[in-house]
Amino acid sequence: MLDFAAIDFETANGSPTSICSVGVVVVENGETTGTIHRLIRPRPNFYSRFTTSIHGMVFEDTLYAPDFPDVWCEIAPKILGLPLVAHNSAFDERCLRAVFRLYEMRYPGYEFHCTCRAARRVFPDLPNHKLPTVAARCGYDLRQHHHALADAEACAAIALKIL
Repeated sequence: MLDFAAIDFETANGSPTSICSVGVVVVENGETTGTIHRLIRPRPNFYSRFTTSIHGMVFEDTLYAPDFPDVWCEIAPKILGLPLVAHNSAFDERCLRAVFRLYEMRYPGYEFHCTCRAARRVFPDLPNHKLPTVAARCGYDLRQHHHALADAEACAAIALKIL
């Protein structure tokens, strides 16, 4: 796969609609042609201790951030016609579908591919198939795990190696 958009969402709490950050890496002909990182005001707009402990973001970080539809208007044209790739894609697809429903937006039926599932097939010997482990196996040094753009960049590097 040489043309795709790697995507990663971070959420503010346990609700799949609480997207607070998105990272996107657009890959065309096997080369990165663009990246996007945006903060988003989550819905519901609160942060759980658990999610904050994972990504470090708090309420004040997204207090004045735009709502999802405004951010997606910028992203959608850049990923038009591209399959989406995510590590543990079930999570990212669930969040995307949920937030489309929340804002009553028409879901365009994005095609998702999962680098985690692919890594289990390609690298069955790894101690785990978490993003940093698989990224390292693919030669990518993920330094800011749970930063949406850093995770999307790692996912893109993995996808280019194994998809």
